[in-house]
Amino acid sequence: MKTWSEAAKDSSFSGTVASAATAAVAAALGKKEAGSAWAPINAVSHALWGDRAARHSGFSGKYTVTGTALNQGGAMFWALIYEKAFGRTRSVPAALLGGVAIAALAFVVDYYVVPKRLTPGYEKRLSPRSLAGIYGALALGLGASTILRRAGFKR
Repeated sequence: MKTWSEAAKDSSFSGTVASAATAAVAAALGKKEAGSAWAPINAVSHALWGDRAARHSGFSGKYTVTGTALNQGGAMFWALIYEKAFGRTRSVPAALLGGVAIAALAFVVDYYVVPKRLTPGYEKRLSPRSLAGIYGALALGLGASTILRRAGFKR
């Protein structure tokens, strides 16, 4: 198991991979379901700006940039937990299963532990099925980060 210091160092890479994966999936699903790739990213910023952010469909410096930053922060947090628990795994299946475990934990915390104001916000613009896709992207992004690092990609 990695030390917290090692996990924190490696979480910058794995968090960025996971953030990119979740943002890409959210944008694609937003385009399909809400008519806007920006809508679900904007909705993430509801924690700071309220439901007005979740209703905004276009690109916005206020909502989109904030939502992107919050998505990155959340991904970095879950990446830290992933790196601490699974960062030394040696196999592709173990890395991916570790990603699934952390994404499942993230879902439970995001929707059953934190106050409603602090939920990710995707649920305000996307269907439950799409939420599963976003958490699947989180799982894949976390697992893929270990695989990429082992293949020579560095932080």
